[in-house]
Formats: sequence, structure tokens, C-alpha cells
Amino acid sequence: MAYRVVQWGTGNIGYHSLRHVIQHPDYQLVGLHAYSPEKVGKDAAQIANLAGDTGIIATDDIDALIALQPDCILYMVNGEIRPQESVMEMSRALRAGINVLSTALVFLIYPPAAAAELREPLEAAAREGGATLFVNGIDPGFTGDVLPLAALQIADQVESVLVQELFDYSTYEDPGLTGIAFGFGQPASYDAPLGLPGILAEGWGVMVQMIADRMGVVLDEIREVFEREYTDEAFDTPMMHVPKDTCAAVHFRVEGMAYGRPVVVAEHVNRLRPDIAPRWPMPPADRQGIHRCTITGNPNIQLDLKMDCPHGDDVMGGVQAGALRVVNAIPEICRQSPGIVNTLTLPYTPSTHVVR
Repeated sequence: MAYRVVQWGTGNIGYHSLRHVIQHPDYQLVGLHAYSPEKVGKDAAQIANLAGDTGIIATDDIDALIALQPDCILYMVNGEIRPQESVMEMSRALRAGINVLSTALVFLIYPPAAAAELREPLEAAAREGGATLFVNGIDPGFTGDVLPLAALQIADQVESVLVQELFDYSTYEDPGLTGIAFGFGQPASYDAPLGLPGILAEGWGVMVQMIADRMGVVLDEIREVFEREYTDEAFDTPMMHVPKDTCAAVHFRVEGMAYGRPVVVAEHVNRLRPDIAPRWPMPPADRQGIHRCTITGNPNIQLDLKMDCPHGDDVMGGVQAGALRVVNAIPEICRQSPGIVNTLTLPYTPSTHVVR
């Protein structure tokens, strides 16, 4: 039996999700939501740059999509900049008995640590409709939950768990969200949203809290570090034009403190040119980027996650992997009891799409 799927969102991550759903033998695309007027009315295959037609036409009619009563909705919008609207949209689907898998509202990757005003309406909608919600991705997501949980299974006498994303973002064409949030291309006077107190803890702190809880560690506090590096010359990237004396690299850490030290840490170093801020941690010399989990203990463990994309670079590979983290979870989420689930409550969700 094929799972009937509605794809909601066709941006950076929704584009990849749509392609995989169309090509997956166990999934049947039955509906497609698009916010852009330029995409509404187009066939899903055209939007996904695939040959042929699917017969599924993009629409912005939410009522029509819910009336399809699919097994699930893949909700992949920029929920962090419109949280209340995203909660309302996902709640409508859940209340109608439709399972939702989402890369939006990353605060819900670990519901016990999420803000009640976001979590509780979705919990109520899921109970009312008898449906399930799962939020995840790549980072925040897989690299901060599955990766360290895997490494911890062969660890002992743990001093610290460090999860890192070390990436050149120059080819990530997302200036409207990532660029603004990180403050790329902006002067020192610009208050980058990620640098505002509490924002990093809301996003990456939930991963830190999840790992701490699973290890049985009671955190004393979660600390935030946010710093930027500025360029002394202007240059151009696919992401954006970077003027002189503006931000060209960002470093941040979210530290779960216990026993007088950082025990669980999420760290990012993101650059728009590889020679910027060489004093900060770097990816391997032959990589545009890497996700890494390092456990200091007995033994010391390092897991490096590299994602090569056949038709793109490491950044595109990471975006594709973020989509697949939830796409591959469709069968399991459709079997789950109603409510909001997370990585700690789910079994493994491997791909079932084997090339024949």
C-alpha cells in the first residue's frame, strides 16, 4: 500500500522532499501546497525539475488539501519566522486526523524542552484528531540527536559531547532567512536574530537538553556564545553580495553546563568564504563542510558526517538530507499513537527505497 502524501512547501528543503516523494515507489503524491503565486497552477514535476507530469497541480487552497485526507503532510515552510501561523496550519491538519512531519519549528525537535505556547496547541490538535506530529531535520535534527545517541552507545566515562556544523554557506541561496538570521552581509551595528539572548537556546538548546536528559545529566544552565567576523573587502557569492566591513562568518556555541563544565555542546562555524576567521574550527581541507560529533571520554570517539550530492555541493547534500530525515520517517509516523513524537520515542526509520 502506498502512503498518500501532501507536500506543503517548495522552497530549499521542500523542493528536495518533493523530488523524493515523486520518485519513491511507496509514496503517492496526492497534493501540493505552494505559497508563491508563480508556482500555483504548475505541475509538481515541473516545480521539482523532473521529466513528465504527475497530474498534481500546486495550489494554495488549504481546505482542498485537507479534504484529500492524505495519510500525512510533509510541512516544510519557514516556520521560525511565522511560528503562530505554522502552529495554526499544522493544527488544522492534525485536528483533521492527518499526520504531520515537519522541518519547521525546530523548537519541537524535543517537545519536553519546547515553549508551552507552541507545544500545547499542537498536542491538543493531535489528541482531538488522533494524529501524530514529528519535527526534525539535519541541524537542528539528526546531527544533534541520532548522531550523538549512536556515538554514546559505544562510549564510557564521558567528559563531554560536542556536536559541530562546520560549513561554508556561500553556495546556500537563502539570503532571506539564513542570511538575515545569521547577520551575513550586515555591519557590526546590526542585531542578528541568532545573537539575541535566548534564541540559540530555543533552537539548538533543545538538542542539548535532549542528549543531557537521555544521559541522565541535570543541567545547571544553558549558555550561549555568538560572535561574528567581518570582511575587509567586498566579494560576491551565490548566497549574496557581501559588502566591505560586514559579517562574513559566524561562530556560535550552545553549552549545556553541569559539574562546572560544558557537558553537551552544539557548535556552529559558518563562513561565506573559506579563508575568513581561520582561528575558528575548520572543516577538512577537501570539504566544503562537515557535521561532526566528538565524545571526549574513555574511549574518545569522533563521528564525521559527510553528504555528497550527485547534482550539487555539500550544502545541497545537507539540505537534501534534512528533507530525507522526515521523508523516510513517513511509514513509522503513520503507525504511531496520537501526539508529538521525537527521536527518543521512535525506532530507527531507515529508507525503504532500494534501487532495483
